[in-house]
Amino acid sequence: MSGAEETLPAVFAALADDTRWNILVRLGRSSASASALAAEFPVSRQAIAKHLAVLEETGLVSAEKAGREVRFSAVGARLSRIGRELGTIAAGWDRRLADIKAQAEASASEGTDV
Repeated sequence: MSGAEETLPAVFAALADDTRWNILVRLGRSSASASALAAEFPVSRQAIAKHLAVLEETGLVSAEKAGREVRFSAVGARLSRIGRELGTIAAGWDRRLADIKAQAEASASEGTDV
């Protein structure tokens, strides 16, 4: 599967790691090389490269060669799509909770009328 085709569970599994989450947050501010990220995080450059590979596989990060350096950036479109999917899930839960509340209130009012 390509990064754009990854499912939400794969994305959440990638983001379950604190370091990957923090790398994504950092790349949301501006692009950076693996070396620059390694200087900012308390892990080795090799570990940063592995984290970036996971983020890239899920389509959350893209790599672009700039001279001798590879710069990584957060993929806004992918993040927006995930946000919309989560919004749809949240809206479904909101509807369910509203239905449950309405049913509970109807049951309560029927009980007090008897």
